[in-house]
Amino acid sequence: MKTKKNIWLWVVIGVIVIVGVVLLSSNLKQQKTLKDESQETVPWINSELKDVRTGETFKISDFEGKPVLLESFAVWCPTCTKQQKEVKKLHEELGDSIVSVSLDTDPNEDESKILAHINENGFEWYYAVSPIEMTQALMSDFGNSIINAPSAPMVLVCKDGSYRKLGGTGARGVDRLKEEIARGC
Repeated sequence: MKTKKNIWLWVVIGVIVIVGVVLLSSNLKQQKTLKDESQETVPWINSELKDVRTGETFKISDFEGKPVLLESFAVWCPTCTKQQKEVKKLHEELGDSIVSVSLDTDPNEDESKILAHINENGFEWYYAVSPIEMTQALMSDFGNSIINAPSAPMVLVCKDGSYRKLGGTGARGVDRLKEEIARGC
């Protein structure tokens, strides 16, 4: 009798283990699929932007394989300018191994104001006016704080296309930015 109970116990344990492995593997497969689908459908990553300095068009998704720092800003915001000065230092240290995109989300500003701002400060990375659809998509993903210029909101898009909003508010120093990039997504 004990032997039959032991056999049935091992059969039940074996079935539970097999069901667990099957469920786990299908769940992992589903997560990868959902991740791939979400990257393809993230509107702000695939929004076409116009670089204010060069006139060339680009998308955040064009930079896959490199980390991208996306900053929401306004020309009138002193915290934003302070943050951009730290990004300038970051590029002096890291060069082109990182891509920076400063996205003006203030609907009252235009390309001429942005161009004057970047020329006055010697900023040399991508700058664009955020199309309303992109601004709305960013707010949908990150909340309204993503367009609160004085909080210096930033998003890190990692090499694999995953992304996260950087924590904290205010200008982040170059060392903090390097830590965030090293940490990844």
